[in-house]
Amino acid sequence: MLEHDVRSADGTRIRLWRTDGDGPDVLLSPGLGAVPDGWPELPTARVHSWYHRGTPGSDRPADPTRIEVADHVADALAVLDDAGVERCVVMGWSMGVTVAAELALRHPSRVSGLMLVAGSPGDSFAGVLAVPGVPPEVRRLLGVAGATALRAAGPLLDGVLHRLPVPNLPLPLVATLRRFLRHDWRWYFTLALALGRTPPLDLAGVTCPTTVLAARYDVLACTSGVVDPVAALPQARVRVLPNTHFLPLEDPRVVVEELELLLDRVAAVERVLGDDVDGPLTPRSRPRA
Repeated sequence: MLEHDVRSADGTRIRLWRTDGDGPDVLLSPGLGAVPDGWPELPTARVHSWYHRGTPGSDRPADPTRIEVADHVADALAVLDDAGVERCVVMGWSMGVTVAAELALRHPSRVSGLMLVAGSPGDSFAGVLAVPGVPPEVRRLLGVAGATALRAAGPLLDGVLHRLPVPNLPLPLVATLRRFLRHDWRWYFTLALALGRTPPLDLAGVTCPTTVLAARYDVLACTSGVVDPVAALPQARVRVLPNTHFLPLEDPRVVVEELELLLDRVAAVERVLGDDVDGPLTPRSRPRA
């Protein structure tokens, strides 16, 4: 894996990472504060990603309010531009789904396919604690209140979590957990509140091949919030799996298989359309895939 710095549109220094592969380019919009070890190895793709603003590796923006979804999209574009990638499949996990979906809506010519894993496109807090009978409005209130309380407790969390011993787990999980626990937790929940308050995104304009993986036992992103936004899309493939929010760690084989299938679907669509792939597919030209 290679890492280096780029400047985003507002001048913020962003640390990107990419794998050294020969396969098709894929952009990963990571879960908030997630590290590369938290995503399964994708041997058939050249993966590009980045560390979120103010998390270890990347700077905080000079203007601390520049942490909205548009700013994360700008960071994603900086990563693609640095690699000279004009168009590719985009994956998102957890809150990274909001950024991936917004990128596809704002810049459809850059996104050839979309893979959304265990996250809702916008309105993230409405998906927490999906207990039957609890309406989204209440879940949203609880989610925002919980994140706000945890932000206030940031220094205490730092004092505890930075010293917490990592249990005896498989090596990739140990590396992921050790790096994740080192976050500045006040800043982490500041990022979460800003991104989680993004309004629900209307994905009706997304016409590229799309895959959605939802987790049946996810207490951070309820199944309906993950699946419903793509229900009417003409090229959506949806799977609901017996996992939790950490599906990429629990069942990496499924993630790899579904990405490979999506890459095949994208290649088939682009073969049909030939050179006419520099924008969204129109209803008239949309193939049945």
